[in-house]
Amino acid sequence: MGKYFAVGVGGFVGSIARFWLAVYVGQRMGTRFPYGTFLINVSGSFLIGLVMTILTERTHLSPIYRYLIPIGFIGGYTTFSTFEYETLRATQEGQFTIGLINMVLSVLLGFLMVWTGAIVGKAIV
Repeated sequence: MGKYFAVGVGGFVGSIARFWLAVYVGQRMGTRFPYGTFLINVSGSFLIGLVMTILTERTHLSPIYRYLIPIGFIGGYTTFSTFEYETLRATQEGQFTIGLINMVLSVLLGFLMVWTGAIVGKAIV
């Protein structure tokens, strides 16, 4: 039961963090481009690379952290389905360039951030 609680708590906190950051960024940068979702996906990509590298290389850490952080928090924090929907809406509204930029930057920068997170994680370990 502990792992379900850890996933639930992590997911709750991650979802709140995602909502807060998306609203904060949207208020400051506008909503023409989905800046909030983009920032969340890129930072979530970095976090999962960092956290999973630390958790897999520091085997003395409790396995509960794997449920709490990457599955719970990062799973609740990242927004792949929102990214997909916002990209669809942009293309449906004739903003093909915005949709394409969002797809390309999210995938490329997301991968770069997972890789960077893993490098930082190895440096910490």
